[in-house]
Amino acid sequence: MKPTFGPWASAMDSGVHPHLNSFWRKRLAMLPALNQAPSGRTRIAVVVVAAIVVAALAVPTIRWATQHPVAESDRLTGDIRPADAPTERQKRELPVYRVEPPDVLVIETLGGVRPASDLLRPGDELMIRASNTLPIDPNGDPAQKELRTINGPYLVQADGTLDLGPEYGSVIIGDRTVAEARAAIEKHLREYAQLAFPKVAVSLTDVTPRESLSGERLVRPDGTIALGSFGSIYVNGLTLEEVKALVTERVARSIAHPTVRVDVVAYNSKVIYIVSDGIDGGQQVIRLPFVGNDTVLDALSQIEGLSGSVRNEIWVARPTGGSAAQILPVDWRKVTQDADTATNYQLLPGDRIYVKGSRLTLGRQASVDRRRFGRMPLGETQ
Repeated sequence: MKPTFGPWASAMDSGVHPHLNSFWRKRLAMLPALNQAPSGRTRIAVVVVAAIVVAALAVPTIRWATQHPVAESDRLTGDIRPADAPTERQKRELPVYRVEPPDVLVIETLGGVRPASDLLRPGDELMIRASNTLPIDPNGDPAQKELRTINGPYLVQADGTLDLGPEYGSVIIGDRTVAEARAAIEKHLREYAQLAFPKVAVSLTDVTPRESLSGERLVRPDGTIALGSFGSIYVNGLTLEEVKALVTERVARSIAHPTVRVDVVAYNSKVIYIVSDGIDGGQQVIRLPFVGNDTVLDALSQIEGLSGSVRNEIWVARPTGGSAAQILPVDWRKVTQDADTATNYQLLPGDRIYVKGSRLTLGRQASVDRRRFGRMPLGETQ
């Protein structure tokens, strides 16, 4: 019985065919031996050959797939929203705000008095009362009586001296504390007026601090803020309570028991971005300040609108600190037409809202509502 092998059946009698190439000649010459081989070995050989063929086909396919990733729009159609992603109805409590450049702070000092260690300067007014001074004749000249009385306000002169009148002369008290000024006056009265045991009381007529803080302070690129005559302090990465503690410590050198208020008037360091594909093949980026409660719908409401098809073409790319960002798909139709809040995510600092195949333009509110933010955010583009 002659085995039949398709187009090569006529070549089986002689074992070869003159027109077949050398490859098939070798293969056909092996056929008689294969027919005589046990069936088990034949099956094993067939399985091995099939495995090699499958592997040969799979390797190019895998290589092509790795070099041609799935498009973003196709990848985002699946439900990959993390269960813990904050949304409009389930917002997350944000961590304590930390100051960074170029935030703008408002700092005010309220109350407080001049400390006992504060040095006297020209222009300060002192209330001075003294006893055991020069004798006064009750029936004598009223003018002389007035000149020998030390009881009233006295002004520190430009040269730091205190004029006690022609009967007692002048004494230097500049750059001294009130207590040191009292001791200097008593010594002067003993030496100049030859008084045996003068007693002097000295106090400031106005204890209001000469310096105070009031106004806005920009966090500079090096992370510091200027406090006028109080110098500068480093505030980058600090909470408002920590900034308040530093300011209080600094101003306490010139103000006793100060009350300090610190707040943020411009949140310039925390932003979110809206990125869209332009009709000319480019991309448009809009930078909005982060205020802590905005959602995707809130952010997109600050632009003039969306054009083109945006169904399943909006997502939020959220930095995670690792190599891969967290992708949050937005179902725009459900968010807007069905009031579905499941994909109306609460935005976090650094979020990128990507709108694929649409064109965004700034509207009247796109810049920033000054009534809301207090000023124009830095780096705004359109």
